[in-house]
Parts: sequence; structure tokens; C-alpha cells
Amino acid sequence: MDEQNRPIHTFQVCHVMEPNQNNWLRSGWIQRQAAQRVYVELRFTLRDCNSIPWVSGTCKETFNLFYLQTDEPLPAATRFRPTDYAKVDTIAADESFTQTDLGDRVLRLNTEVREVGPVTQKGFYLAFQDVGACIALVSVKVFYKRCPSTLRNLAAFPDTVPHMDSSSLVEVRGACVENAEERDTPKLYCGADGDWLVPLGRCVCSIGHEEMDGYCRACKPGYFKAYAGNTKCSKCPPHSSSHDQAATICHCDKGFYRAIKDPSTMACTRPPSAPRNLVSLINDTALFLQWMPPSDTGGRKDITYNILCQRCDGSNGDIGVTQCEPCEPDLRFIPRPLGLTSTSVAILDFAMHADYTFHVEAVNGVSGLGRAARSLANVTVNTHQAGDAPSGPALVGVVRKDWASQNSIALSWAEVEQPPSDIVDYEVKYYEKEQEQLSYSSTRTKNPSVVVTGLRPSTVYVFHVRARTAAGYTAYSPSFQFATAAEDPDIADQGQVLVVVTASVGGFSLLVILTLFLLITGRCQGYIKARMKSEEKRRTRFRSGHAIPFSGIKTYVDPDTYEDPTQAVEEFAKEIDPSYICIERVIGAGEFGEVCCGRLRIPGRMDIAVAIKTLKGGYMDQQRREFLREASIMGQFNNPNIIRLEGVVTKSRPVMIVVEYMENGALDSFLRTRDGQFTVLQLVGMLRGIAVGMTYLSDMGYVHRDLAARNILVDENLVCKVSDFGMSRVLEDDTEAAYTATGGKIPIRWTAPESIAYGKFSSASDIWSYGIVMWEVMSYGERPYWEMSNQDVILSIEEGYRLPAPMGCPVTLHQLMLHCWQKEPGQRPCFDDVLSFLDKLIINPSSLLTLVNDAQSFPDSPEDMPDYPLFISIGDWLDSIKMSQYKNNFLAAGYTTLDSISTMSIDDIRRIGVCLIGHQRRIISSIQSLRLQFHHIQQSGFQV
Repeated sequence: MDEQNRPIHTFQVCHVMEPNQNNWLRSGWIQRQAAQRVYVELRFTLRDCNSIPWVSGTCKETFNLFYLQTDEPLPAATRFRPTDYAKVDTIAADESFTQTDLGDRVLRLNTEVREVGPVTQKGFYLAFQDVGACIALVSVKVFYKRCPSTLRNLAAFPDTVPHMDSSSLVEVRGACVENAEERDTPKLYCGADGDWLVPLGRCVCSIGHEEMDGYCRACKPGYFKAYAGNTKCSKCPPHSSSHDQAATICHCDKGFYRAIKDPSTMACTRPPSAPRNLVSLINDTALFLQWMPPSDTGGRKDITYNILCQRCDGSNGDIGVTQCEPCEPDLRFIPRPLGLTSTSVAILDFAMHADYTFHVEAVNGVSGLGRAARSLANVTVNTHQAGDAPSGPALVGVVRKDWASQNSIALSWAEVEQPPSDIVDYEVKYYEKEQEQLSYSSTRTKNPSVVVTGLRPSTVYVFHVRARTAAGYTAYSPSFQFATAAEDPDIADQGQVLVVVTASVGGFSLLVILTLFLLITGRCQGYIKARMKSEEKRRTRFRSGHAIPFSGIKTYVDPDTYEDPTQAVEEFAKEIDPSYICIERVIGAGEFGEVCCGRLRIPGRMDIAVAIKTLKGGYMDQQRREFLREASIMGQFNNPNIIRLEGVVTKSRPVMIVVEYMENGALDSFLRTRDGQFTVLQLVGMLRGIAVGMTYLSDMGYVHRDLAARNILVDENLVCKVSDFGMSRVLEDDTEAAYTATGGKIPIRWTAPESIAYGKFSSASDIWSYGIVMWEVMSYGERPYWEMSNQDVILSIEEGYRLPAPMGCPVTLHQLMLHCWQKEPGQRPCFDDVLSFLDKLIINPSSLLTLVNDAQSFPDSPEDMPDYPLFISIGDWLDSIKMSQYKNNFLAAGYTTLDSISTMSIDDIRRIGVCLIGHQRRIISSIQSLRLQFHHIQQSGFQV
């Protein structure tokens, strides 16, 4: 009976009383089939010899297992010969039973497994030898192991039998499932125990199919998949659809198109509408056209403009019929007539007394497709408006240069022998040859000669001369080019020596005066030291490492120098009666409490809108001091581009700081909600306002430490004002003019490298932050360095990386940003320099026409090209930017050459499986650099 008391059949023997036992049991013939290694599982019972009475040395507790290989079953009459059989092993029991077990009917089964083989013939016999044991054989199971059929990585692998050698693995190549294709040869290895090991290679779903439950299923209607890979089917982009299963592309709806280079994941788009508000301006030398972008861009950002020109010179003989023809070929367009990315163009060398009709065409990547109408805006210009119309031919002969110095050129010219009328005077117009006549200077003379002064050394100037008669101005003479003399280095050195000597003498005299002044005022300070310790902290203004003595400019006083910080609040901030404040609504939350907006109603004054910062209840004294510290800072400033403090409420609760209300809020969020709505000149105006405020702070010897677009507030008139002085500190009178931080959080993306590394802040570190603010403004509030981690930002800056120019940013502004981001603080400009530079840009807006992404700004020769790295393969490129983990992603998506990746967008990067935003930004930034490199090479006449 077994463990469940069920009867079982056994083969048993128990001849233990008789010596020299040799009992055999043989199986039938067993076919080997596919087996190379055979396993035999034996279940048996065996009695303990000590439990059998009167048994001496004849009882055994083991039996033997043998086998015999044959290709055919043995004939029935074949005599059994034990010597033909090979021994496998002697089998012993782990547990044996006794007489008591028999009485209790407890069956102690043993299970043993032995390996038989190697088996090489078609079949075999098993044989069991008993040599005197009391044994019962309950079951014999004969089996072999195999690796079962399976699906791995979209490949099917068949049943596989292991090798006879247990140390070797069987390599099995898989077959891709239906609608899948090999990316790398799929392989598995079958181990001796029937387990699959070491999966290699894979299959991916073909185009139009996606992986689902280990198989490749067709994309549903409305979805598509344009490339082979294990990503899911994508929903059709806007304005496109697919009606069948397994779609590889979504076809554009009627009236919408996809350009040849557009990826299949991009929405279908249409041509833009016409440019808006086309206007013309004209002066003596140039005609300017300006317009606004189309109201409907067609869903694309690759808008460019073409200028088409016709000249109409009156009627052709029929009344009211005007004859027009294409404009003369020597008409010049600055920067060019076709493919403009900016919304303005300058036109030179036009004819007087003519009517020109200009058509401005808006074009995008799909404008040439379909039957879309041309998107044109028209304007007609009459060049009679170009200053005083010439009243006849030029009355000036050849213009000669009589002499030239470093800053002057003397000219003379011959008069016409018999002028039609008396010449009143002459006008001489001149400009630098490199200025393309967009701006010029002029002078008048009554004689046929003139000395033109105020010129630059070693510079070529272009001159035009015309006469003025009683009938008006004549036409200009042809252009003449003359150069000023080169600067004499000896004279220049003498001038520099003179400047140095003068500065030294003046500085020494000033030092004596300051010493006397400090000796006198030192006595006075002794009387007021108990009242205000900070009077000892009066600063000397530092600029670019040189001390500039106090010149009447108000100096900032650090509230922390007061023994009692409440004294600073009383001195610099006006106390407001809380009954004058009317809170209307909560607009946000600050570090210490809520921020509200409301009205300040002081009797005898007009109501004004204000923002109110409140200190929440349950505060500690330290929190109150920190809260009011900002008010004692703001109260010292009086500048139209610094947020104005109206006053504080400290004698009642809640404690409040009241400042002017800025309707448009923080600059970064303001720009993000108005992307593309401002002209470059308006953005420069905003940057100028910030520079005015920071120049004022710098002049007071004050460092902001947290200059960022989020801390610039914008009023209803787009005036930008610097705010948030919570992190700010004063410049100490040390040689480095820098504040050493003692802790606290640092805004890494806006902070100069020396401030991050050494905790030192200065006006130069504020200049670095101002460069980041410029980038934020020109990118309409985009996050600096995108989603890179702070550690990646620090390492990238240390390696020399700087933010690229935002789309549509003028070259001059990006150059100023890079100047602000010089590694050495002493090489950065000061705020005075920045303000002066921005003023020049505003006065001469034509300098803003050249954009960073404008091909005209690229060098024309290989010698002028930046030193961009050249890569041989996709792998080399990814290795160089530490993104080698995505090699397979690019190759799987079909990107095998550098040229193929140059058109990739951020959506393409996501589509191939780059999920981390920081990695996406790094890759797309590198692609932009490659694209720029390719453009440089092509512009230089080489083939990519």
C-alpha cells in the first residue's frame, strides 16, 4: 500500500536468508528518439537488514543499475548474458523500513535519479541486479531533457535537445514572427538542463505593425507607423488620416500638404496668408520696407519672404494705362530679395522720379504644393519722396583728394564751365565703404573744395557731391573712394604715456584729498556710530577692478550692519496706516505669506494700485526681521526701473510690505504667454530697462545675486523693473569686490561659475546673470539649459559650452550674451557698457536685421569657419556628446549617416525612444551645431 493506503504493484525480491544472490530484472526495449542524454528515476523501498532476525552477512541494502544499447530489439530466444550490460551505478536507499513499519503499514519510498549514457544507438535496455537485498521496485521513469519551443524578442525558437557534453551549449537561431524583421540575428542557447540561456539579437515589427502580446499586429485605422521598430503605432498627426489597417503614412486632408523633408510624424500644413501691414519708408539713399508676419502661418515655422519688384514709368500712350516692367537688375536689396527670415528689407540704388511696386510674398515649406494662391502684400512707392528731387544733371566734375590725415580728407572738384544757373552751394555726402550707404553724413560748402573731418584712421570712405541752384539740387556725382591715413604708432604711444601720467598725477591728488576728508569725517562718525553702525560701511564704487572715488552717488547701506535691524526699516521705509490699505484679492504666495493686490488710499493723494506682501501668523522674530529686510533694501532705491516701495505696516498685524503693482507680472511668464508677439526692437527696449535698473544698483555698490526673468516685473506699459532682493548682498570694500556666500540655495542656471565654485558674488557675476536674462527674453521665456540637470549645467559651462542663440535672435545680441558669459570676470562688460551698447542698437535698428539663423551671417570661406568637430559616423557623434547608449535607437529608426540626422526635430528624437528630456535637449542642440557646420561647408563651395 502507498502513503494514501492505496494498493500498488511492485517488483520485489527478499532472498536475504540465502547467500550469493544474483537476481535480475530487465525492461523491454526503449527507443532513444531524440535523446542524447537519458535519465532514469527509480522509486523503491528497502528493508533495514538489522530489522530481520537470524540474518548474518547474507543481507544487503543496495542493488545495481545496468544498461545495454542496441539498434534493434533482441530476439525473444536470446539468452540473457549479464556481461553484455554496462553498469550505471550502485543504488542505495536514503531511508529503509523496519518490521515495525510493516506493522504500521508505513511505506518509506526512496527516489533516486541516474544519468545513463551517452546513448548513441536507436534504443536500449535497463537491467536491475539484486545481490541479496529485501527490495521492492515501485516505479521506473525514463526521460530526457529538452529546451521547449518559445518566443523571445519577436522570434520563435523550436524544441531543442541539449548536447551529450553537459558543458557545451546548443546555439539556436530564431525565426521572426509574422510581420516582423530581423534587426540583429536572434539567438538562444540551450543548456544541458533544458533551460534557454543567453538571449542575443532581436526582431522588430515591420512598418505598419506594432508589438502586442509577443506578436506584431497591424495598426488600426487612424494610426500609422512609418518605420520598423518596437514602438507603438502613432495616431495620425493633425489634418491627416489613414483609413486602412497597417498604414505606413497618414495622407493629408484636402487643402493641407506635407513637404518632402517633413517627417511623417509632422502635422500636415498649408501655405501662409499674406504678410500684414506692409509699409515703406524712404530717405535720400535707401528705401525701407517693413511688414508684420502673416496672421495664419499655415501651422509651420519655416516662414520666409520674397521681394518681387516692378517699375512703372508712366503711360504707354493710352490714357490711364501705366507700363510696368521688372525692376532694373542693379537694384540692391539688403540683406537680399529672396528667402528673407526677417520682416524688413532695405533697397538701394533706385531711380528717382519713378514708381515702384513691391510685392512681399510669404512662403513656407508647402507653398509650392497644390493649387494654393500666392500670399502677397503690395505697396507702391514714388521715389519723388526721396528728399529733395534733383533738378537736372550733376554740375560737378571729377572729385580729387588733395591730402589726407588720420581723421581728415581734403577734396576738390571742377565746376561745369557754363552751369544753367548760379550754384548756391555744394553738398558732400560721405559714409564708410563697409556701411553700405544705409547711414551717411553730409557737409555743405560754397566753394568747390572741402575738408571733411571727424573720420576714422585707415578707413575707406565713399563720397558723392551735388550742387544746389535756385531751382533746387542737381543729381549726385558718381561715387569716389578715398582712404584716411594710418595711425602713427609713435604718436599713439606718446598719447598713451600722456594719459597714464595724467591719470597718475590726478589719482595721487585725489588720494590726498580723500585722506584729508576721511580724517575730518572720522571724528564726526564717532558721534553717530551708536545710532547707525553701517555709516562705517560707505562703499567705494568698483568697476572692472579699479576703484572710482565717491562722486555724489548715493551709496547702499546693508541692513545687516545695524545693531538693531528694525532701525534700518524705520530709516528707509515709510510706515503706512493699515486703514489706508484695501486688499482686493490674493494673487500668489511668497516665502513668508500671501501676496495680494489692492489699493492704497492715502488722504490727499490719488488712489494707486499696489501689491501687498503679508507675513503669516505665528512667525518667529528672526522671520520678521528677514521679511522686513527686503523692505529696508528696496526703500534705499529710487529708479524707474527698480520696483518702488510704497511703505510698510509694522505696528499692527499682519505685518505688510506695500510695493507698486505691476499689471503684467513676472517677465518670464509674461513672455511665454505672448510668444512671437513683439518685435526685436521691443525686446531690446525691455532689456534696456533692465540694464538701466542694474546700472543704478551697480553704481550704488550693490549686488543682486538672483537676477533672472522671474524676478523682473512688467507693468502695463511694458516697462521692466528689477525686483526680489531677498538674496541680495552689498559689495564689501575688499580687493575683489565680491561677497563670499555662507550658505543658502544658489540658482545654478543663472549664476556665474566663480559664484558657484567659490561663493563669490560681484557686479561681474550679475553681468553673467544679465546675459542669461537676455537669452530668456529673446527665447520668450524658455528655461535656460532646458531640462539639463544642475550638475550637467555646471560641467557643460566648465567645458566651455554656452547657450546657443534663440531662434530669430540678432547676431549682435548673441555676441553681447557671449561677452557677458566670459569665464574671467574681469573680461565681462560692466552695466554701463551694456546700456551704452543697447542704446546704439536702438538708435541704429538696422544692426538688428542680421539674425543668427540667417545664412548671410555665415562666413564665406573655409578659413573663417568656426572650429566645429567633424565626425565620421553616428557612433562617433554620439560618443562625443556622451549619448552612446542611443546608438541602437538611431540605427533601428534608419538613421545611419550624419546627413540623415541633420533634419531631425525634437519630435523625431522622442519618436526613436529618447525619453529623458535632458538627453533630448543635448542631442537636438548637437544636431543644430552639425546643421550649422554643414551650412558653413556648403557656403564655402564644398559638398557635404
